[in-house]
Amino acid sequence: MPADDVHFGESWSLSPDSRRPLPELIEQKLREQIIGGTLKAGDRLPTEPELARKLDVARSSLRTALQRLQLQGIVEVRRGLGWYVRRTDLAAVEEHLEGRLAARQFSHTDLLEVRIALETTAASLAAVRAGDGELDELAKLNRRYQRAPVDDMQEVIESDEEFHSALIRASHNELLEQMYQTLVPGLQDCKRHAHPSREVHNRAANEHEQVIWFLRRHDEVGAKSAMTTHLLGLYNDVATDDTQPRASLSTYVGVSDNPIWGKPR
Repeated sequence: MPADDVHFGESWSLSPDSRRPLPELIEQKLREQIIGGTLKAGDRLPTEPELARKLDVARSSLRTALQRLQLQGIVEVRRGLGWYVRRTDLAAVEEHLEGRLAARQFSHTDLLEVRIALETTAASLAAVRAGDGELDELAKLNRRYQRAPVDDMQEVIESDEEFHSALIRASHNELLEQMYQTLVPGLQDCKRHAHPSREVHNRAANEHEQVIWFLRRHDEVGAKSAMTTHLLGLYNDVATDDTQPRASLSTYVGVSDNPIWGKPR
């Protein structure tokens, strides 16, 4: 179904609920449209700008909701074409790994350990693959994060996720990006439990800057080490599994690894 054929009406308006994050409300609304038959398997959704306008939400919140549905196998993105409804049998989605991730059926400890492994690999790849424009965009996104009011948790989470998603894209590894996106909803839940202070927030922004510094110098090990140090902060704040030793910097960065300062591309 073309985007123009999707009917928008009052049924698309969101019901405000201050207790729930906006992406969850958007996800619920899209699920309702699928369950109610407004959207069927194979239908193409409106473009992100149009859908955000009709729902009266920011595109970043909409994208998070779509990613949540994507990792459950409910919608899919077709490169160059847009978002499509993939399946309507929603009762079966939790049988799949993606559904388990969406339902948060893994511990924060497991989730963050896998996140560190993926994102530090992405940082190493970005150090040799990212273009100047991508690095400039990372710096711009970090400035947005740094300006985010600490008491505005939604803005803090969204601006932080924009930065980290941009770094993942800069790795130019499509499979790694898809794997990372399956973790995003659970990561956002972790961040909501962290409640960072202004000091912690500023430190995170400075750590983002340090990662960018290594990326601009094409230093794979330096970028990986800086990203590992940064991500371990959230990990140590929210990891709850005390039955086994926690991960540390040496878990992800070998003792024989050394930053290669100013390595030419």
